[in-house]
Amino acid sequence: MALADILVHMDSSGGCSARLDVAIILAARFRARLIGLYVITHQYYQPNNDQAETAAIAVRQMFDKKVAQAGIEAEWQCVDWSVIGVGLTEIISHHAHYTDLVIVGQSNPTAKDSDVPSDLPERLVLSAGRPVLIVPYAGLFPAVGERVLVAWKAGREATRAVNDALPLLRQARRVDILAINSSETYDDDGASLCANIREHLGRHGISANGERMIVTNASVGDALLNRACDEGFDLLVMGAYAHTPQGKMALGSVARHLLEQMTVPVLMSH
Repeated sequence: MALADILVHMDSSGGCSARLDVAIILAARFRARLIGLYVITHQYYQPNNDQAETAAIAVRQMFDKKVAQAGIEAEWQCVDWSVIGVGLTEIISHHAHYTDLVIVGQSNPTAKDSDVPSDLPERLVLSAGRPVLIVPYAGLFPAVGERVLVAWKAGREATRAVNDALPLLRQARRVDILAINSSETYDDDGASLCANIREHLGRHGISANGERMIVTNASVGDALLNRACDEGFDLLVMGAYAHTPQGKMALGSVARHLLEQMTVPVLMSH
């Protein structure tokens, strides 16, 4: 199993260049085809599209220049979508169905006049049917997937994320599995908590470290981000949605915290 097609959402935001760099790094590593998807959206009124088309041309020029320098196979797709009631999430999800990985940007709460919904990443995780790699809107990420931290909790959510991350985990130089418990009364250690998933990964040729972390005075999300920062991890892998006691699907509190505060790229899956 490898990555053959990678889709990156392109836009006019300040973080798009760094997001494209991440996509190019992965496309080159896996010799995958990179698809740059730019969507011109329309509001309920009919605006003058000259500015939107000019922005699309500028972004395409950046895309063409970077992929040419990298020497990778690439394709540009600009979708001018005027159907009322069909949003950006549905458009990206439609194109994602024919790829192995979707790369999007973290929502920037300070961005003005953005056509990108603030909840685009979480909605894509639920609808794309593919793993979604979310890149922070600020910062540069020259290495992605070389040192991977997996947030582990035995269950469907983390299991799905780990399975979808297998191509990346196989290429990583280091993989750590971190089981975080909010109570010190849990009578287990990190090795046994992670033993089964470590053995499973081992059968895929992936050597992973396992550890349990006790979190008492900080949130689980902050604990993950602090560990990633302290030990130089360049990718977090985790589940996103879970069933509530009422039987509904909801974005987990840890996933929501990371979507708001992430400092490294995060791969989520559902």
